[in-house]
This record gives sequence, C-alpha cells and structure tokens, in this order.
Amino acid sequence: MRFLLFYFLLLSNVCFTQVELVKLSKPYGSTYDYSQTEPSIAIDPKNPSIMAAGSILSNYYYSKDGGKTWKSSTLKSSYGVYGDPVLMFDDRGRIYYFHLSNYDKGEWLDRIVCQSANKVNGKFTDGSHTKPNGIKAQDKHWVAYDPENSIIYLTWTEFDEYESKKPEDSSRIVFARSLDRGASWTEPVRISYFNGDCLDNDLTVEGAVPAVGPNGELYITWTGPKGLVFQKSLDGGMTWMNREQVIAEHFGGWTINIPGIYRANGLPILHCDRSEGPNKGTLYLNWCDQKAGSDDTDVWLMKSTDGGETWSERIRVNQDGPGKHQFFTWMTVDQSSGYLYFVYYDRRNHPGIETDVYAAISRDGGSTFQELKLTDTPFKPNQSQFFGDYLNIAAVNGVVRPIFPRSDNLEISLWVALINETDFPK
Repeated sequence: MRFLLFYFLLLSNVCFTQVELVKLSKPYGSTYDYSQTEPSIAIDPKNPSIMAAGSILSNYYYSKDGGKTWKSSTLKSSYGVYGDPVLMFDDRGRIYYFHLSNYDKGEWLDRIVCQSANKVNGKFTDGSHTKPNGIKAQDKHWVAYDPENSIIYLTWTEFDEYESKKPEDSSRIVFARSLDRGASWTEPVRISYFNGDCLDNDLTVEGAVPAVGPNGELYITWTGPKGLVFQKSLDGGMTWMNREQVIAEHFGGWTINIPGIYRANGLPILHCDRSEGPNKGTLYLNWCDQKAGSDDTDVWLMKSTDGGETWSERIRVNQDGPGKHQFFTWMTVDQSSGYLYFVYYDRRNHPGIETDVYAAISRDGGSTFQELKLTDTPFKPNQSQFFGDYLNIAAVNGVVRPIFPRSDNLEISLWVALINETDFPK
C-alpha cells in the first residue's frame, strides 16, 4: 500500500498530455554529421512569437510564429564559425549569435566571436571577437545581458593547450564585457583563482555561466577540481572576490558515464530571478551528478537568497523513484513571473537505454516541481555517436520552448516543444 501511494504521488506531479513537437530542418548545404546537437534557443522579450536557435557547427534557425514554422541557414564569418552556439536577444529585440572561431589568419579556437542582426531574418554582422591570447584555446562560453545598463557579459574557459597532458599547462575561467551591444569587448580578465588541467575532464575548470541580479549584480558559477564554485562582482565586472567560493561537492565529477551516450556532463547553469515576484533576487544553480550512485544520475537545484553568501541544501528536480538516469539538464527563469523551467533526458520509463525528454516547472522558487513528458516515443542513442554536451530551454511571458536532439537509427534530428506554463500540472 505504501508503494502504491508513493507511486500515485509521483504520477500526480507528472503530466502525460501529448505535446506538440516541431522538427527543425537542417540548413541547405549543412554536411556536418552531428550538426543538430548542442542547441541554443532564445525568445525575443519584446515579442515572444519571435525566436531563434542555433546548433553546431554553424546552423541558424528562426521562427516568427512562436515556433510553429522555422527557416534555417548557415552562419558565416571571416573568423570562422566553429560550434558552441549561444543565442541571446537584448531589450531592443536584437539577436546575437556567439560561437567558437576557426580563423585561417589566427590560431584554432583563439577567440570567442559575437555576430548580431537587428532582426531574426536580417543580415548578421561579420562579428566582433574577444582578444586572442597567443595560441591559447578559448572554449565553452556563456553570456548574460543586463537590460538596465545594456551590458553583455561573457565568460569562458581558456586552455594553455587544449587536451595537453603536460603538468605545466592549465585551464582557467576568463571574463569580458561589451558596453556597445557587442561591437567590441574589453580585455579578457582571469576570474578564477584555482586552475584546472587541460584534459577537458573532471579536473578542468569549465561551465562558467554568468547571471545578472536585479540591481546589476554579476554572478558566475563553474565546476572543476574544487567542485561547484561561485564568483561575483558588484561593480559590473571591474572587481571580483579574491578567490571563488566553493559551494558544493560535484559528486563523481562533472563528466558522467551514461549507458548509450558517447559522452555526458553535468555542468552547472546559473540564473537569477529579476522579476517582481516573491523570489526576486534569488540565485538558482542547476546541475547533474551521481550522488546516488553510478546507476542513478539526478537533476539538482540549489538556491541562494543573499547574493551567494549562503546556499540551500541540494534539491532534487526529477520526481521519479531512485535508480534511473536523468541527464543533460538545462534551466531558465521566466523573468515575467520568476517561474523556473528545466529540460532533461530521462530514463524512468524504460529498463534499458531508451530515452525520453522531460520538462519541469517550479512556481514556488524551487520548493516543489511539476513535470511534463515531452516525447511521445523514446529514442535509443548509440554509444559510438557524438551527441553533444547539453540541451537548452527559453521562457518569456509563459511561452516555454525546450530544444533537444534525438537519435533514431543513428539519424540525429533537432526538435522544439511548443508548450506554455499552463500545460504543466498545478
């Protein structure tokens, strides 16, 4: 009886309503085998029917009808377009596409490039870029926008030499900002005190994600040898804490073994509630790890209500029983309401490697979660097939758009779920 009651309570937090899914077509001429992985999606805060997405190495997609139909193209730049797309709108509805570089007049991955356009179907600039540092590789960037001061913040990992095994080579977290809507970038500044190695693994410092507070506070988290760490600046990135604060153990490290997945990670995602809701100013940190064991990967959340001085205990987002894998999480905050939204792969419904996609919402600042199953049929990945490193999700005014790849018979496809806040159970 107790088991049946527990199972009923789990089901009461999950909605199995069929969700409308839209497949994004590859751009003409896109030949990269894994080109619809590592997606990024953004919604125009001025008009939620307008949205844009990107996937590796150079794919660009846009929709002007809320995601029902999409057009696609290949982004081009004289600096090279070499993956890790990050898309963002500013408060004027301008679209930005950040990516890695493969510049034939420079070094491989020697800069982060920012291209932008006045509208989603407009012409992109050739791009601005961060200042190169010799042959050092600049990798895995994320961005945040301060709408009150029109500042773009950019953080990433710098490698002395990517995948170097030399003990003298290390990785670090660096930061730059743009005061002119992406036209130029300040000198990169190192903000991590503790180094990592260059192997792109658990002992590498990686996953630096910036977030902006309601009064312009700048917060950064990442992971590496010290676990999950936190850094902040209260003057727009001019000065920082003397060293990053260690806030939680990253159990098993940030690289995770998931059966059937080429590689997986549990890199952290940081957001701050800037809404006028009851949790305004709260910081939310989302990640995956295997605290419960190597056969049980979970999606976690921590929060801070005092600007990162103290943090809550970890809170499990996925609402299933133990012993299943949930992985590749991503999170966003709808700044109109302060509601939290998550997307992740999920294996609760199947005994093997068949995989579903779930979304989750928290309407009460991470105290409770309600889940929504997005896929009507699971997919079965292949261990030999590169499948990217993350999913993505965006939410504006109750319009929620998770984006994710799936693999069927070694064919990768990219999908967007058309859901709203009201689709989740109460």
